[in-house]
Amino acid sequence: MDLGLTLGPLRRGPADPTYRATPDGAFWRTCRTPEGPGTLRVAARGGTVEADAWGAGADWLLDRLPVLLGALDEPDAFTPRHRLLAVTRQRRPGLRLLRTGLVLESLIPSILEQKVTTDEAYRAWRLLVRGYGEPAPGAPAELRLAVVPEPRTWALVPSWEWHRAGVDGKRSATVLRAVRVAGRLEEAAGMEPEEARRRLELVPGIGPWTSAETVQRSNGAPDAVSTGDYHLPGVIGHALADQRDADDARMLELLEPYAGQRHRAARLVLLSGRTPPRRAPRMTPRDIAPL
Repeated sequence: MDLGLTLGPLRRGPADPTYRATPDGAFWRTCRTPEGPGTLRVAARGGTVEADAWGAGADWLLDRLPVLLGALDEPDAFTPRHRLLAVTRQRRPGLRLLRTGLVLESLIPSILEQKVTTDEAYRAWRLLVRGYGEPAPGAPAELRLAVVPEPRTWALVPSWEWHRAGVDGKRSATVLRAVRVAGRLEEAAGMEPEEARRRLELVPGIGPWTSAETVQRSNGAPDAVSTGDYHLPGVIGHALADQRDADDARMLELLEPYAGQRHRAARLVLLSGRTPPRRAPRMTPRDIAPL
């Protein structure tokens, strides 16, 4: 098992205050468990995973560590139908699909990533968590880790602070609607992925892309495809059929042979490094704070 590949989807940018990889090979993660805030440190040593945890949520984190690291995942259920995916899986055999068992911590950053550049979304997540979260229990101060705010705290973030973080009214309103029903949304972590997605999409502003990005992490959903993504259809189209202008329909057609494992197939495509060459400069991030 490759810890970096497995835990990587939890990282929201290089300065994510809830996640850090350190030079000694350890991975630090903070979260708000049902028992309270917690910090988890995980490292692999000679084929064995070692973990320490701190805070009120420490026992919860350690009890669920195997599931987080893919104990319920079934990588052998995936059969490559394209040479690119067969080669990539052989080169990156340690990929496991994680399962956090927590919904809101993945849902909120996914909402922030709607229809903006990743840099804009990462900046918003960083500012809001550092501004309204709490210090991570047990974590070294130099890591600058923080625990995500509880639902009530999210609900009390002033409108001007959302604006300063670059979050427009539509996305902040969606977050506020989500935290008002946080308990019902967290129940989705125990559902089958499709049922969980239906539960999430009952909240106005949460669509198929956001629900897929969430259950991929909270439920370890191997078949949840992020339709509506700006780049993903072109990447998959280019990698599997040399069609960089593929749309969602074409992407789903190409992934059809992997029904039940389409998210894993998409992860392997992204890990393959076969992406279409750029045809234009990167999109310039917007800064709405001065407006």
